[in-house]
Amino acid sequence: MNCKRLVAPLALALLLTGCVLAPGQHLRSNALAQGGQSIGDGQIDLLPITPKLIAMERATRDANALPAALLNYQPGPYRVGAGDMLYITVWDHPELTVPAGPQQQLNAAGRLVQSDGALFYPYIGKVSAAGKTPSELRDELTTKLARYIEAPQVDVSMLSYASQRVWVTGAARQAATIPLTVVPLTLSDAISQSGLDPVQADLSSVRLSRDGVSYTIDLELMGRIGGNTNLFLKADDQIHVPYLDRKEIFVVGEVNQPGAMNFRTGQISLSQALGRARGLIQTTSNGNAIYVIRGSSDMQNMPSQVFHLQAKSPAAFALASQFELYPGDVVFVGAAGVTRWSRFVNQLLPFTAILSNAASAHSDLDSN
Repeated sequence: MNCKRLVAPLALALLLTGCVLAPGQHLRSNALAQGGQSIGDGQIDLLPITPKLIAMERATRDANALPAALLNYQPGPYRVGAGDMLYITVWDHPELTVPAGPQQQLNAAGRLVQSDGALFYPYIGKVSAAGKTPSELRDELTTKLARYIEAPQVDVSMLSYASQRVWVTGAARQAATIPLTVVPLTLSDAISQSGLDPVQADLSSVRLSRDGVSYTIDLELMGRIGGNTNLFLKADDQIHVPYLDRKEIFVVGEVNQPGAMNFRTGQISLSQALGRARGLIQTTSNGNAIYVIRGSSDMQNMPSQVFHLQAKSPAAFALASQFELYPGDVVFVGAAGVTRWSRFVNQLLPFTAILSNAASAHSDLDSN
């Protein structure tokens, strides 16, 4: 566990627990029941977990499942590029279609688009192919061949693709390069073709880099909400599927089994996290001091959030089962007031013994 990541959240949690349990703080509890508040010069938003908050969180998550900039992209027709192999057919002219005769292999009869974007064809010579669709190239070849052949019938098809591709890295069995073809490629198709490791892959945090911008996409959520979620890829897109072992939350405080927890599904609820921690310690925990601490990478522009659950009522666990945690969240369960006083006394006793011994020794010296 990374201790540095927990120092600030734990200090904040201890502060919050102290505020809730300290005498004279009942007004703060009433304020929490009405809505959130900012503390620490606006660097922290303190929010009560309510049905309204859960609905807002879920609506925001669903709305951000697929960025509009990606969803609005629609690929155009495929355009030929350098490295592509074309098969050009001229009906009733096999000497142009398969120059070496019927025994020639199909791939050997293909026309390779050179690095300068051009290819060579009999009678015509050098033809610029890059940037044209197969149908546009067919029309051009038909027009130029008409000077030598009466009413030529030309067909252009793709033998192999090499000019446009996307990359898939991360939790795949091996890094994969996937070509784009005349059939538009979706993100789900690319991941399926990459040999994804279903045991290790985290499909809820897929990263897509396009034109210098990186997007995080929850494929599991897209599958749950349904609808038109086809995300088409474009040339040079880079896809990274992270490993599940990087998804963890932290449960600390008055629980039976505190520590870091990995989760393999796209989501984990607050009640599930508390369940994995074997529940609250009944004799020492404060049911009204359950917090979820969610840090911010930019404290100046976006404050960190602390969500508060008052769990003394059984109905509160229905809210906890609907409140979803994010990777990196810290769940803190505070101690009851009596427990805090008992711990303070236990910590103070050693010092009182030292003071008593010192006082006794001082008296002995004075008596001598």
